[in-house]
Amino acid sequence: MNNIITQMLAKYEIKNVDDEINALKEIIQEIVLSGLSRGSFFDVAAFYGGTALRIFHHLDRFSEDLDFALIEANSDFQLSTYFPYIEKELKAYGLNLEVSTKEKINESNITSVVVRGDTLEHILKFFPNRENNQYNHLLKKIKIKFEVDINPPSGANYEYKYKLLPSPHQIRIYDMSSLFAGKIHAILCRNWKIRVKGRDLYDYVFFLANHTSVNLELIKNKLIASNYIDPNSSFDILVLKKLLIAKFSMIDYKEAKEDVLPFIKDSQSLNLWNQDFFCEITEYLH
Repeated sequence: MNNIITQMLAKYEIKNVDDEINALKEIIQEIVLSGLSRGSFFDVAAFYGGTALRIFHHLDRFSEDLDFALIEANSDFQLSTYFPYIEKELKAYGLNLEVSTKEKINESNITSVVVRGDTLEHILKFFPNRENNQYNHLLKKIKIKFEVDINPPSGANYEYKYKLLPSPHQIRIYDMSSLFAGKIHAILCRNWKIRVKGRDLYDYVFFLANHTSVNLELIKNKLIASNYIDPNSSFDILVLKKLLIAKFSMIDYKEAKEDVLPFIKDSQSLNLWNQDFFCEITEYLH
């Protein structure tokens, strides 16, 4: 196995097949980020979302997708321009993965790409001492999705972060207040009756526990862009708290817990999850 992959695996506590798959996905994510950096992608875009929080701020849950937003709106942006850099980086570490554009079902500002490959093939590359018959059930393709918002709302603030593995590179990322704004937008604008995503709630608790302030300009602009609030209405932290408290009354917390369980090691904190808990901790929002 590639020596760099061995170094990257060293930080994981692997106890079962699920841990192996999560480690595999996360290392592929970091290799993709390195390839994008080599291609100067972060001259025009920034990284945000749960995976950014996981990789750069030590969020203690795994995250599936990579989310980016352009710095300046550009309807002609072509993500395929960066495919050769991603493919070259993946091949450099012995990974046999395909990069392809995901076709849009509806018109939107989001451009999507999928990196996919054979799960069993890569598990055995990463963990060569395992027996094949341990993994006969791994028939699904490994899939890493990443999305770019080509017309994002204004107001985000950025910082640069550096990674040493798989090779030294620089990434432009939303600052913590802007990451928090993105997470609150996801909580408010998600249709919780159709898709319950407990991972959003888990991250919300993480931000509050870290005393993160929210970027009010960005969250306001995101909510206006989503037609969630009237652009002419008053908006401040008290209004935002009221919106969140109203949303927390609509959530099925049993389903929310079930959503997040596969991505975390310690489920004990989920025992507190209910409407009262989330309404109460929202008082810490600032």
